[in-house]
Amino acid sequence: MRIVKNGDVHVSAPYGMPQQEIEAFVEQHRDWIDKARQKTAERQKRQDEFFKGLRLDTYEQKYRAEQDLIELVEPMVRRYADKMEVYPLRIDYKIMTSKWGMCNVRKRTICFSIYLLLLPTWCVEHVVVHELCHLIEPNHSARFYALMDKYFPLWKEARKETRRVAKSV
Repeated sequence: MRIVKNGDVHVSAPYGMPQQEIEAFVEQHRDWIDKARQKTAERQKRQDEFFKGLRLDTYEQKYRAEQDLIELVEPMVRRYADKMEVYPLRIDYKIMTSKWGMCNVRKRTICFSIYLLLLPTWCVEHVVVHELCHLIEPNHSARFYALMDKYFPLWKEARKETRRVAKSV
């Protein structure tokens, strides 16, 4: 059983389990559901407040934010790409609230969230290295983390700081 972002309860049950047993299970855990929904709502409120720190209401605001991010990220990408000898074919910038960045290994493209502008520069650098490492190692294996250790040894601290600044985004 889990609570999703909008507060709905999702229950997984074995095929063929009687509906009454599922409903009884849900009812037995009503207190947990209520507490989990409250925590989810509080987390969502904190996230909303964090993301409001970057105004993206108008085309001009979005354009300016993207230009600021390009000026910040692209020198980092060039510097680390040269060190790592790995080069993305394309870099995109999008309004994303669920991820700081993503990498399409097949297409060799990287996409960064505009909201990186809300993070300290060294945390942005961590995201850049993280996505470039995915061009070498597509999953979060031991080899991936060895690459992170090699190219950005402070990645654990940066990840922790990102989570602190973004308040569990």
